[in-house]
Amino acid sequence: MKSPCIICVAITGSLPTKANNPAVPISIAEQIESTQQAFEAGASIAHCHVRDDAGQPTSDPERFAQLMEGLRTHCRGMIVQFSTGGRSGAGRERGGMLPLSPDMASLSVGSNNFPTRVYENAPHLVDWLASQMKIHRVKPEIEAFDLSHVVQACKMADDKRLRAPLYVQFVMGVQNAMPADERVLDFYIETLKRFAPDAQWCAAGIGKEQIVVNEWAIAKGGHTRTGLEDNVRLNRDVLAPSNAALVERTVAICAEHDRPVATWQQARAILGLEQPQN
Repeated sequence: MKSPCIICVAITGSLPTKANNPAVPISIAEQIESTQQAFEAGASIAHCHVRDDAGQPTSDPERFAQLMEGLRTHCRGMIVQFSTGGRSGAGRERGGMLPLSPDMASLSVGSNNFPTRVYENAPHLVDWLASQMKIHRVKPEIEAFDLSHVVQACKMADDKRLRAPLYVQFVMGVQNAMPADERVLDFYIETLKRFAPDAQWCAAGIGKEQIVVNEWAIAKGGHTRTGLEDNVRLNRDVLAPSNAALVERTVAICAEHDRPVATWQQARAILGLEQPQN
């Protein structure tokens, strides 16, 4: 039997708005409802951003706390992963929610170009975020936008700045960063396995590349990410009606490749996370 595939749903992100797709959940209540639907459809990780009252991205720990409380109540067992991304705050503000001890948090270990800006992750900030994740027992998901990020994450695991085994997500299709190219993905997987043989990996595609990268990741034995943060459409002409619809599409790809979809219990076991207490 093939190994279970963990499906992560990135529910809202920092950029999509209701003008892009009315289904994008902005308020905490909307995010909880949308995540519950995605959880019931097969997602076992919720990748979480929060917005302020104006709908703009924020790192406000109080809003993250409200979201986590709702997800713990309505999506029992689901893995809660907070974003420490750079669009929501500056400097150490980006890690202000880590004392809440979510199951996981994203961690970018290097800088790269985005479409209109530099996504800056200075070494001293990366080390601080990594140290806070260790202190608060938060498992990092390494967001790799470049090959150097894969190598740096492995180096940080070797010198104990990160706890092994690593969980690395290859983010493909961001303009000016890693392209959505299957041979590139194969090389990234090979490189990760060479430097960190016990690592688990995931892949995410942006925009129209989402479904393509989902299929590559599932077929190659990895895990994958979907959701309205990365892509607001089912196809060129049809908006996705919900996060759950994108999860359902990913579940169908798993079935095509005879990959069982990981339950939240299996996902926690694969990632070495504690099971919730009754």
